[in-house]
Amino acid sequence: LKQVFNKDKTFRPKRKFEPGTQRFELHKRAQASLNSGVDLKAAVQLPSGEDQNDWVAVHVVDFFNRINLIYGTICEFCTERTCPVMSGGPKYEYRWQDDMKYKKPTALPAPQYMNLLMDWIEMQINNEHIFPTNVGKCKEE
Repeated sequence: LKQVFNKDKTFRPKRKFEPGTQRFELHKRAQASLNSGVDLKAAVQLPSGEDQNDWVAVHVVDFFNRINLIYGTICEFCTERTCPVMSGGPKYEYRWQDDMKYKKPTALPAPQYMNLLMDWIEMQINNEHIFPTNVGKCKEE
C-alpha cells in the first residue's frame, strides 16, 4: 500500500477546500448527501440560493479525487508491458493529443496516457481562470 501513496507515482493527494469558504461548505453538503444513501439525482441538484459554478466545481474536484484514489490502487498492475495500449475494450483505442508535445493523436501505453491525463486534469482544476479558489467567505449566519 505504501507504493500506492508514493508521490513519484501518479497518485496525488486530495485537493482540499479551504475551511471558512463557501466552497468548503458546499463540499460538506455534497459529502453529506452522497453518504446518506439518497438518490444521486437529488444529491447533485443545485441547493437553493447557491451559485451553479461553485456547485459544479465542488463536484468536479470531488470526482477527480475519487478517480485519482481508484487509479492509485490499480496503477501498479497496469504497466507498459501489461497495458501497452490505452483502450476501452477491443473496439476502442484512445490516443493522446495536447498540442504541445503531442501535436497529433498518439498511441501511448495506458500508464503513460493516464499520467498525462491526470496531469492535464489537475492543471485544469488548478487553473484560477477555470476554477477560481477565492470565491467569497461563508455567509455569516
